[in-house]
Amino acid sequence: MSIFAELDVDYDDTPRSAAINMAIDEALLEIAEIPSIRFYRWDSPALSFGYFGKFVDVASYATQRDVVRRWTGGGIVFHGNDLTYSVIIPASAELFSAAVRSIYAAIHSGLRDALTAQGEHAVLADGRQEKVSESCFANPVRSDVILNGRKVAGAAQRRTRGGLLHQGSIQYVDLANGLAKRFARELCDAPCERSLAEAVVERARQIAEQKYSTAAWLRRR
Repeated sequence: MSIFAELDVDYDDTPRSAAINMAIDEALLEIAEIPSIRFYRWDSPALSFGYFGKFVDVASYATQRDVVRRWTGGGIVFHGNDLTYSVIIPASAELFSAAVRSIYAAIHSGLRDALTAQGEHAVLADGRQEKVSESCFANPVRSDVILNGRKVAGAAQRRTRGGLLHQGSIQYVDLANGLAKRFARELCDAPCERSLAEAVVERARQIAEQKYSTAAWLRRR
């Protein structure tokens, strides 16, 4: 059963910097009127780490990857070969009133079903796994997506009065066979494809300059 009655879908094929990608998600949250999902790419190998993470834990990668601190929580995620996406849920949407864990599980249930549709036996984690490092994909939490005993999808969230931002990464699965489209259809029976508005990109450039591209943001902890 789909979780959204309507859903805008952005297949953002333009490779972008880590700071701009984070800023676009925030800019979309600012203007959201209906739920949306954006699938996006990186212009170079990147690393994102959660809002509460410590820069010292990722400092050694700064000369190898485009490193950015996310606005959402969670651990360290390596980007470049993954399918990265964000779901925006405005406060006016019915799902927004649900508990964040329920929203997390609902979105990942859609992804699990999309993987199942392509013949994969994916399940949701039960949350009993022990944390072994700061790497997000080494530590399944409740409702992460597991395939053959390995975490293949995780996410982090940020809730504001205006809406909820869910940023996710899908790894270690076949990404070249329409998974993104199937995922969107699992979330909504009739998703509507759209192009990313230039006004959103321009707003994102402002946010990135003031926030995600700054040393003060990157090294705040």
